[in-house]
Amino acid sequence: MTVSPHALMPTYSRQPVAFTHGQGVWLWDTEGRQYLDALSGIAVNTLGHNHPSLVAALREQVGQLIHTSNLYEIPLQTELAQTLVRLSGMTNVFFCNSGLEANEAAIKLARKHGHQLGFDRPKIIVFEKSFHGRSLATLSATGNEKVQKGFEPLVEGFVRVPLNDLNTIARYAERHPDISAVFLETIQGEGGIRPSDIATLKSLRRLCTEKNWLLMLDEVQCGIGRTGKWFAHQWADVIPDVMPLAKGLGSGVPIGAVVAHGIAATIFEPGNHGTTFGGNPLAMRAGLETIRAIESEGLLQNAADRGAQMKAALTEALRHTAGIQEIRGHGLMIGIELAKPCAALVAQARDAGLLINVTADTVIRLLPALTLTASEADEIVARLAPLVRKFLEDAP
Repeated sequence: MTVSPHALMPTYSRQPVAFTHGQGVWLWDTEGRQYLDALSGIAVNTLGHNHPSLVAALREQVGQLIHTSNLYEIPLQTELAQTLVRLSGMTNVFFCNSGLEANEAAIKLARKHGHQLGFDRPKIIVFEKSFHGRSLATLSATGNEKVQKGFEPLVEGFVRVPLNDLNTIARYAERHPDISAVFLETIQGEGGIRPSDIATLKSLRRLCTEKNWLLMLDEVQCGIGRTGKWFAHQWADVIPDVMPLAKGLGSGVPIGAVVAHGIAATIFEPGNHGTTFGGNPLAMRAGLETIRAIESEGLLQNAADRGAQMKAALTEALRHTAGIQEIRGHGLMIGIELAKPCAALVAQARDAGLLINVTADTVIRLLPALTLTASEADEIVARLAPLVRKFLEDAP
């Protein structure tokens, strides 16, 4: 039998490089070339590559138990849930396998809450340029027509408004009494590193409490210490009703979680939701070790410090460069918006031994591991800034 060299479905436009091993924020490819990883698996490798305590914990866990299913008690699941409740000030947790699954569960919570309020067709307010996943429900909530194209009809029940536009939300609420939730990323990742204003988050919290809506803050990309606090919404000193998590929680091991609070914590009943793999012992051990390392190694403060360092250095290095629209973000979640599409910079940076990506066509996205050192932060800027200057100086 002949095996096709193209046995994989063509769902990715992969870069022509494959990696063999890593250490900290560094990766080596099959040709032995070294790269500075400023993307960390798209905000997944919180502790970088080959973190010694994580590797030891996972090796030990693989030798004990990987999976038993949720038909049985899983003590590590309870331990990680208690830890997330402690860090968030919220009530309880459902574990799954990805950010998409966590967001799907959040949408189900909002739907069931709406039905409990007596709405036949409850609606969820979502936002322009958002990204919540690629299942039918989460891509319908997503504010990106490229993601949605070809998968119509979309799931109904989502009302889209501009980010940080409270007036539009208020006007819609006056006309439509069947809203059950507001669903937004605390910092939009795929949408171009666009933060929700602190004032907006505070106002949304008050509005949701007043209207009996669920405030659902998607922290899949910006949570787990990336901004310098455990969760990005903590900069606004609010507590959501629902908080989906994933990506950095397992430092590379697939994991998702939905943290709930108040009325949201009692919406699901036995049989309302479930998962085969979610909450397995291996993923729970990865989550616990990730949080332990963040706490013991002071990585929250490091994320805040290194992020401030990089933003200041990038601002200085690019301040005389025409075509820089904005350098924004929080902690180690930084976006550099240019005045023209810049996807070509991904390959140019890779050739310079730097791994980045471009999102929303014009935004360079930097998401290095929380273990990034001061010298490594300087090196990211030293490699990236000249490429950006040259790219913008060249004719369009």
